[in-house]
Formats: sequence, C-alpha cells, structure tokens
Amino acid sequence: MTRVMVLLGLGMLLVGSGYAMQGEPRFTGKSATMDGKDLSVARRSFEAGARTFWHSHDNGQLLLVEDGRMRTQKKGGAVKELGKGESDYTGPKVVHWHGAVPGQALVQINVGFSGETRWLEQVTDAEYNGR
Repeated sequence: MTRVMVLLGLGMLLVGSGYAMQGEPRFTGKSATMDGKDLSVARRSFEAGARTFWHSHDNGQLLLVEDGRMRTQKKGGAVKELGKGESDYTGPKVVHWHGAVPGQALVQINVGFSGETRWLEQVTDAEYNGR
C-alpha cells in the first residue's frame, strides 16, 4: 500500500506543479486531476487457498492482481480466475468474494469508493471450488 500511496501522491504533486504540462503535450483535449478524497487503496496478501467471506461495498470495489492468481465470484455468477495485471470491478452493493487460488499465493490491490463494507457468511469449499 505504501508504494501505491507514494506513487499516487507523487503523481498528484507532479501534475499539480505543472510538470506534466511542460514539454510535449500528454493529453488531447481538456483533462484535469480530480480529488481522490473518497478513494481508499490497499494491498493485501492471501496465502494459497485463503479468501474473504461474502461481502458487498456501498459504492463498489476495484481489484487488481499484483502477483499470483486470484479467484473471485459475484453472487449467482461463475467463479472467475485472474492473473497478474488483470483486474475486476464489482458494482455497488453486489455481493461477492475474492482470494487466492489453491496452490498459489496472491497479492491484490483493492480500490474502494467510500461507503461501508457489509460482511456476510463464510464462502464454503464448494462455492470456492465452483460447485
């Protein structure tokens, strides 16, 4: 999380200082940095097979696989696997879970969009295995 926050902060400082405006243009049309006060960013590691309980977020969640493989599922949908560099967005109040695949650890970056997280029941082994 520290690396992500430092990079985000550095980017905001550079853009705010006008650095990104010097030299060759980097955008076509009008573009502006927006306030990120409602965002939360964190890194979390999962050992192989570890996972969250079912839960939802008031305003959704974005997940990015930094390393390893992720398994995730939205309630009523199929289990999905993601690899390094892949991401998944879950909309507001959509019940879901996520964690590492069996046999491989996971490092994820999660972005929240403010609001509360509602925790529900444990994900069963059958659900985790897509049955």
